Amino acid sequence: MIFLYESLFVPIRDFFEAGGDVLFGILFVTILMWTLIIERIWFYYFVLPGRVKDIEGRWNARPDTFSWFARQVRQQMVSEIGVECRQYLQIIKALMAILPLLGLLGTVTGMISVFDVMAFAGTGNARLMAAGVSRATIPTMAGLVAALSGLYFTAWLEQKSNRAVAKVEDVLAHH
Repeated sequence: MIFLYESLFVPIRDFFEAGGDVLFGILFVTILMWTLIIERIWFYYFVLPGRVKDIEGRWNARPDTFSWFARQVRQQMVSEIGVECRQYLQIIKALMAILPLLGLLGTVTGMISVFDVMAFAGTGNARLMAAGVSRATIPTMAGLVAALSGLYFTAWLEQKSNRAVAKVEDVLAHH
């Protein structure tokens, strides 16, 4: 059990110590972003099919599907699905944009610690300066990697959303 702790948690703890407190913000934003991404994936695969069947059933139950009013009802149904499909996508994009900025904040705070070391000990103490440099580079890397991890899935979720709305339009148009 101790080996498991040392092999898993000690390197993570060391990483967070080397990167500084900004890494906790990056971790929080990344967890929030991925929670929303997973929620969207769950929606598309498990909730949306039932919603599409429900809307199709409501449309087929209508006695009138050709009048101007029926077309407006159809457009409202498609719009409702569109809103549901695009829910949280803008928040995910905003979180993706925040992550590199948090990395930049870590860079700035790390460089401030380098300048503090230089002011206190001069430029001769490379070991103290290296700690500040790692505090400057690790958050930048972490913010960029976290943002890039969501980039593919955000594009995929947008495509999935557009396809779902087009599918509902097609299903309701052919009835």
